[in-house]
Amino acid sequence: MQHQQDLNKQVVLVAGASSGMGKATAMAAAEAGAHVVLAARDAAALEQIATSIKQKGGSALAVATDMLKRDEIDHLLETALQTYGRITTVVYSVGTNLPRRTIDELTAESWANMMAINVTTAFHLTQAIVPIFRKQEGGLLIYISSSSAKKPDRSGISYQAGKAGIVGLAHGTMEEEREHGVRTTVIFPGLTDTPMVLKRPAPTPPEVMARALQPEDVADACLFVMSLPPRAHVPELTLYPSRL
Repeated sequence: MQHQQDLNKQVVLVAGASSGMGKATAMAAAEAGAHVVLAARDAAALEQIATSIKQKGGSALAVATDMLKRDEIDHLLETALQTYGRITTVVYSVGTNLPRRTIDELTAESWANMMAINVTTAFHLTQAIVPIFRKQEGGLLIYISSSSAKKPDRSGISYQAGKAGIVGLAHGTMEEEREHGVRTTVIFPGLTDTPMVLKRPAPTPPEVMARALQPEDVADACLFVMSLPPRAHVPELTLYPSRL
């Protein structure tokens, strides 16, 4: 009996693929044999990653996309389908934070911007991919949230609210679309050594960062979920540094 899906048969679209966890996930999926579609605003970074994947014998398509613009998301999905014929997995790894993050520092504008980037982009991508998954009679959505959505910390209320919003979006989509073969998973990473850490109001001590997760750890968690057969569903997966 085959216990795991063959990633060589998958087409994995990674939103937020230009850096951090998204980049690591895209590269790991390509190394595992999947066709990878890279999406983010930074066209130059995407092309560099795609070139690296192809030089290693992998398959990659870079499509510069502003996830705040629905027409660009539609173009992204259409391009992926024209190139590979289908999309089996979408990994949502879009997000940001800001230094002025406490409740007395936030403004109506900064709050709205955080919600737009950290939640609304996820909604647009989800709403756009669901009809495609229905037509295919199946598909997997993996949302990378944050442990702050599980356990409150000092990452800021707008960040925590946004990452918690993704959870509701993911689980609600699963309940509405499970009969069409759509599955959703939310991954909650703890402190991870990514560029977002640089947006903290004060630098994180080097000895703390030395114990942080690496983006590749989150990528491995994503690949585990991708490797499961369609009959298996992982609603949530929490990943913490072992020594923090």
